[in-house]
Amino acid sequence: MHSIFSNRNEFIVTIEVVPPSGDDPEKLLSKLTQCSSLPFHAFSVASNPVAKPKMSALAFSYLLKKATNKPTILHLTTRDKNRLGLQSEIWGAKALGINTFIAVTGDPSALKSKHSAVTVGDIDVFQLIAIVENSGLEAGAVLDFRPEINGLDHEIKRLAKKVAAGSSFVVTQPVYDEKTAYAIHKATKNIKVPVIMGVLPLLSYRHSMFLHQKVAGIAIPDPVMSQIKKSDEPIQEGIRQSKKMLELAKSLFSGACLMPPFERFDILTEILQ
Repeated sequence: MHSIFSNRNEFIVTIEVVPPSGDDPEKLLSKLTQCSSLPFHAFSVASNPVAKPKMSALAFSYLLKKATNKPTILHLTTRDKNRLGLQSEIWGAKALGINTFIAVTGDPSALKSKHSAVTVGDIDVFQLIAIVENSGLEAGAVLDFRPEINGLDHEIKRLAKKVAAGSSFVVTQPVYDEKTAYAIHKATKNIKVPVIMGVLPLLSYRHSMFLHQKVAGIAIPDPVMSQIKKSDEPIQEGIRQSKKMLELAKSLFSGACLMPPFERFDILTEILQ
Protein backbone atom coordinates (compact mmCIF):
# COMPACT_ATOMS: atom_id res chain seq x y z
CA MET A 1 0.00 0.00 0.00
CA HIS A 2 1.41 3.36 -1.05
CA SER A 3 1.40 6.00 1.67
CA ILE A 4 1.72 9.74 1.14
CA PHE A 5 3.67 9.76 4.42
CA SER A 6 6.16 7.04 3.44
CA ASN A 7 8.86 9.47 2.26
CA ARG A 8 10.19 10.96 5.49
CA ASN A 9 12.35 13.44 3.55
CA GLU A 10 9.40 15.06 1.78
CA PHE A 11 7.38 17.85 3.38
CA ILE A 12 3.74 16.80 3.04
CA VAL A 13 0.94 19.32 2.52
CA THR A 14 -2.71 18.36 2.84
CA ILE A 15 -5.85 20.47 2.46
CA GLU A 16 -8.78 19.90 4.78
CA VAL A 17 -12.23 19.91 3.19
CA VAL A 18 -15.70 19.91 4.74
CA PRO A 19 -18.27 18.14 2.51
CA PRO A 20 -21.27 20.20 1.43
CA SER A 21 -24.63 20.30 3.13
CA GLY A 22 -27.27 18.50 1.11
CA ASP A 23 -26.91 16.15 -1.83
CA ASP A 24 -25.29 18.32 -4.51
CA PRO A 25 -21.47 18.12 -4.58
CA GLU A 26 -20.86 19.94 -7.87
CA LYS A 27 -20.23 23.51 -6.68
CA LEU A 28 -17.66 22.44 -4.11
CA LEU A 29 -16.08 19.91 -6.46
CA SER A 30 -15.64 22.69 -9.02
CA LYS A 31 -13.80 24.88 -6.50
CA LEU A 32 -11.54 22.03 -5.45
CA THR A 33 -10.81 20.97 -9.01
CA GLN A 34 -9.63 24.52 -9.75
CA CYS A 35 -7.04 24.35 -6.96
CA SER A 36 -6.00 20.72 -7.52
CA SER A 37 -2.92 21.72 -9.54
CA LEU A 38 -1.40 23.55 -6.56
CA PRO A 39 1.61 21.95 -4.82
CA PHE A 40 -0.02 19.72 -2.22
CA HIS A 41 -0.31 15.97 -1.76
CA ALA A 42 -3.85 15.08 -0.66
CA PHE A 43 -7.26 16.30 0.43
CA SER A 44 -8.31 15.51 4.00
CA VAL A 45 -12.10 15.12 4.22
CA ALA A 46 -13.83 15.86 7.53
CA SER A 47 -16.87 13.96 8.79
CA ASN A 48 -19.71 16.10 10.19
CA PRO A 49 -17.47 18.66 11.94
CA VAL A 50 -18.99 20.58 14.87
CA ALA A 51 -21.66 17.84 14.91
CA LYS A 52 -23.66 19.27 11.99
CA PRO A 53 -24.81 16.96 9.18
CA LYS A 54 -22.91 17.11 5.90
CA MET A 55 -22.76 14.85 2.87
CA SER A 56 -21.20 11.46 3.63
CA ALA A 57 -17.46 11.99 3.97
CA LEU A 58 -16.85 8.63 2.29
CA ALA A 59 -19.03 9.50 -0.71
CA PHE A 60 -17.48 12.96 -1.07
CA SER A 61 -13.94 11.58 -0.68
CA TYR A 62 -14.54 9.22 -3.57
CA LEU A 63 -16.11 11.92 -5.76
CA LEU A 64 -13.25 14.31 -4.96
CA LYS A 65 -10.60 11.68 -5.69
CA LYS A 66 -12.29 10.88 -9.00
CA ALA A 67 -12.68 14.56 -10.00
CA THR A 68 -9.14 15.70 -9.14
CA ASN A 69 -7.04 12.53 -9.27
CA LYS A 70 -5.67 13.54 -5.86
CA PRO A 71 -5.51 11.11 -2.92
CA THR A 72 -8.10 11.66 -0.20
CA ILE A 73 -7.77 11.05 3.53
CA LEU A 74 -11.06 10.05 5.12
CA HIS A 75 -11.95 11.13 8.66
CA LEU A 76 -13.73 8.53 10.80
CA THR A 77 -15.52 9.41 14.03
CA THR A 78 -16.59 7.21 16.91
CA ARG A 79 -19.40 9.70 17.58
CA ASP A 80 -21.57 8.71 14.62
CA LYS A 81 -21.17 4.96 14.06
CA ASN A 82 -20.76 1.80 16.06
CA ARG A 83 -18.09 -0.83 15.50
CA LEU A 84 -20.08 -2.53 12.72
CA GLY A 85 -20.70 0.70 10.84
CA LEU A 86 -17.08 1.81 11.13
CA GLN A 87 -15.70 -1.49 9.88
CA SER A 88 -18.11 -1.37 6.93
CA GLU A 89 -17.01 2.20 6.19
CA ILE A 90 -13.34 1.19 6.25
CA TRP A 91 -13.82 -1.77 3.90
CA GLY A 92 -16.01 0.31 1.59
CA ALA A 93 -13.37 3.04 1.44
CA LYS A 94 -10.67 0.50 0.65
CA ALA A 95 -12.78 -0.88 -2.21
CA LEU A 96 -13.00 2.68 -3.59
CA GLY A 97 -9.25 3.19 -3.44
CA ILE A 98 -9.13 5.20 -0.18
CA ASN A 99 -6.40 3.81 2.05
CA THR A 100 -5.65 6.56 4.56
CA PHE A 101 -7.83 7.64 7.47
CA ILE A 102 -7.83 9.99 10.44
CA ALA A 103 -9.51 8.57 13.52
CA VAL A 104 -11.27 11.10 15.74
CA THR A 105 -13.71 11.07 18.63
CA GLY A 106 -15.74 13.85 16.99
CA ASP A 107 -17.08 17.13 18.28
CA PRO A 108 -19.80 16.55 20.89
CA SER A 109 -23.38 16.71 19.71
CA ALA A 110 -25.20 19.88 20.75
CA LEU A 111 -28.15 18.73 22.86
CA LYS A 112 -30.30 21.79 22.13
CA SER A 113 -29.50 22.20 18.43
CA LYS A 114 -31.95 21.37 15.65
CA HIS A 115 -29.46 18.67 14.63
CA SER A 116 -29.26 17.15 18.10
CA ALA A 117 -28.30 13.49 18.06
CA VAL A 118 -27.22 10.76 20.42
CA THR A 119 -23.47 10.16 20.55
CA VAL A 120 -22.80 6.51 19.70
CA GLY A 121 -19.42 6.00 21.39
CA ASP A 122 -19.49 2.23 20.92
CA ILE A 123 -15.68 2.18 20.78
CA ASP A 124 -13.02 4.73 21.65
CA VAL A 125 -10.56 6.38 19.29
CA PHE A 126 -7.75 3.99 20.28
CA GLN A 127 -9.87 0.99 19.26
CA LEU A 128 -10.82 2.71 16.01
CA ILE A 129 -7.15 3.25 15.15
CA ALA A 130 -6.50 -0.43 15.81
CA ILE A 131 -9.41 -1.47 13.55
CA VAL A 132 -8.02 0.61 10.68
CA GLU A 133 -4.51 -0.74 11.21
CA ASN A 134 -5.77 -4.33 11.46
CA SER A 135 -7.59 -3.80 8.16
CA GLY A 136 -4.20 -3.26 6.50
CA LEU A 137 -4.76 0.45 6.09
CA GLU A 138 -3.20 3.65 7.41
CA ALA A 139 -4.60 5.43 10.45
CA GLY A 140 -3.76 8.96 11.48
CA ALA A 141 -4.51 10.65 14.79
CA VAL A 142 -5.25 14.19 15.92
CA LEU A 143 -3.26 16.09 18.53
CA ASP A 144 -5.67 18.46 20.25
CA PHE A 145 -3.18 20.18 22.52
CA ARG A 146 -6.01 22.00 24.36
CA PRO A 147 -4.35 25.43 24.43
CA GLU A 148 -7.31 26.93 26.28
CA ILE A 149 -6.39 24.85 29.36
CA ASN A 150 -2.65 24.31 28.76
CA GLY A 151 -3.40 20.67 28.10
CA LEU A 152 -0.38 19.69 25.99
CA ASP A 153 1.26 17.39 28.56
CA HIS A 154 -1.94 15.41 29.08
CA GLU A 155 -2.66 15.17 25.36
CA ILE A 156 0.86 13.95 24.58
CA LYS A 157 0.17 10.95 26.82
CA ARG A 158 -3.00 10.26 24.84
CA LEU A 159 -1.06 10.69 21.62
CA ALA A 160 1.48 8.08 22.71
CA LYS A 161 -1.42 5.65 23.25
CA LYS A 162 -2.76 6.45 19.77
CA VAL A 163 0.63 5.67 18.23
CA ALA A 164 0.85 2.46 20.25
CA ALA A 165 -2.60 1.50 18.90
CA GLY A 166 -1.30 1.81 15.34
CA SER A 167 -1.44 5.46 14.30
CA SER A 168 1.21 6.15 11.67
CA PHE A 169 0.93 9.95 11.47
CA VAL A 170 -0.41 12.86 13.52
CA VAL A 171 -2.22 16.07 12.58
CA THR A 172 -2.32 18.91 15.10
CA GLN A 173 -5.05 21.41 15.74
CA PRO A 174 -4.29 24.85 14.22
CA VAL A 175 -1.16 26.61 15.48
CA TYR A 176 -0.80 30.40 15.38
CA ASP A 177 2.54 31.27 16.95
CA GLU A 178 6.15 30.17 17.22
CA LYS A 179 5.96 29.51 20.97
CA THR A 180 3.21 26.93 20.54
CA ALA A 181 4.88 25.36 17.51
CA TYR A 182 8.16 24.91 19.37
CA ALA A 183 6.36 23.51 22.43
CA ILE A 184 4.62 20.90 20.25
CA HIS A 185 7.87 20.11 18.47
CA LYS A 186 9.61 19.51 21.78
CA ALA A 187 6.72 17.46 23.21
CA THR A 188 6.49 15.20 20.14
CA LYS A 189 10.20 14.61 19.55
CA ASN A 190 9.92 11.05 20.91
CA ILE A 191 6.80 10.27 18.85
CA LYS A 192 8.34 8.33 15.98
CA VAL A 193 5.72 9.13 13.34
CA PRO A 194 5.30 12.17 11.05
CA VAL A 195 3.68 15.18 12.72
CA ILE A 196 1.60 17.43 10.45
CA MET A 197 0.92 20.94 11.79
CA GLY A 198 -2.53 22.45 11.35
CA VAL A 199 -2.74 25.89 9.70
CA LEU A 200 -6.14 27.60 9.65
CA PRO A 201 -6.11 31.03 7.93
CA LEU A 202 -7.94 33.86 9.65
CA LEU A 203 -10.27 35.96 7.50
CA SER A 204 -11.27 38.77 9.86
CA TYR A 205 -11.17 39.91 13.47
CA ARG A 206 -14.68 38.55 13.96
CA HIS A 207 -13.60 35.18 12.56
CA SER A 208 -10.59 35.06 14.87
CA MET A 209 -12.71 35.95 17.91
CA PHE A 210 -15.21 33.22 17.06
CA LEU A 211 -12.47 30.59 16.78
CA HIS A 212 -10.81 31.77 19.98
CA GLN A 213 -13.98 31.92 22.07
CA LYS A 214 -16.24 29.24 20.59
CA VAL A 215 -14.11 26.47 19.08
CA ALA A 216 -12.51 23.99 21.47
CA GLY A 217 -8.85 23.31 20.77
CA ILE A 218 -8.10 26.70 19.21
CA ALA A 219 -6.47 29.61 21.04
CA ILE A 220 -5.28 32.64 19.11
CA PRO A 221 -2.54 34.70 20.79
CA ASP A 222 -3.21 38.37 21.48
CA PRO A 223 -0.53 39.68 19.08
CA VAL A 224 -2.03 37.68 16.21
CA MET A 225 -5.51 38.90 17.09
CA SER A 226 -4.25 42.47 17.30
CA GLN A 227 -2.62 42.32 13.86
CA ILE A 228 -5.85 41.08 12.30
CA LYS A 229 -7.89 43.74 14.10
CA LYS A 230 -5.77 46.70 13.01
CA SER A 231 -5.17 45.52 9.44
CA ASP A 232 -6.90 47.36 6.59
CA GLU A 233 -6.85 44.06 4.68
CA PRO A 234 -7.53 41.34 7.25
CA ILE A 235 -7.69 38.54 4.68
CA GLN A 236 -4.24 39.49 3.39
CA GLU A 237 -2.99 39.61 6.97
CA GLY A 238 -4.42 36.13 7.56
CA ILE A 239 -2.68 34.89 4.41
CA ARG A 240 0.61 36.45 5.57
CA GLN A 241 0.30 34.78 8.97
CA SER A 242 -0.51 31.41 7.37
CA LYS A 243 2.51 31.64 5.07
CA LYS A 244 4.66 32.38 8.11
CA MET A 245 3.30 29.32 9.94
CA LEU A 246 3.76 27.15 6.85
CA GLU A 247 7.44 28.13 6.69
CA LEU A 248 7.80 27.41 10.40
CA ALA A 249 6.21 23.99 9.92
CA LYS A 250 8.81 23.21 7.26
CA SER A 251 11.57 23.67 9.82
CA LEU A 252 9.92 21.76 12.68
CA PHE A 253 7.50 19.15 11.35
CA SER A 254 6.93 16.61 8.59
CA GLY A 255 4.12 18.54 6.94
CA ALA A 256 1.22 20.97 7.21
CA CYS A 257 -2.53 20.61 6.91
CA LEU A 258 -4.12 23.77 5.51
CA MET A 259 -7.70 24.33 6.66
CA PRO A 260 -9.30 27.12 4.56
CA PRO A 261 -12.50 28.26 6.33
CA PHE A 262 -15.85 28.80 4.60
CA GLU A 263 -14.67 27.19 1.35
CA ARG A 264 -12.16 30.00 0.74
CA PHE A 265 -9.91 27.76 -1.34
CA ASP A 266 -9.04 30.77 -3.50
CA ILE A 267 -6.55 31.94 -0.85
CA LEU A 268 -4.49 28.77 -1.17
CA THR A 269 -2.67 30.04 -4.26
CA GLU A 270 -1.04 32.86 -2.28
CA ILE A 271 -0.32 30.70 0.76
CA LEU A 272 1.32 27.92 -1.26
CA GLN A 273 3.36 30.12 -3.61
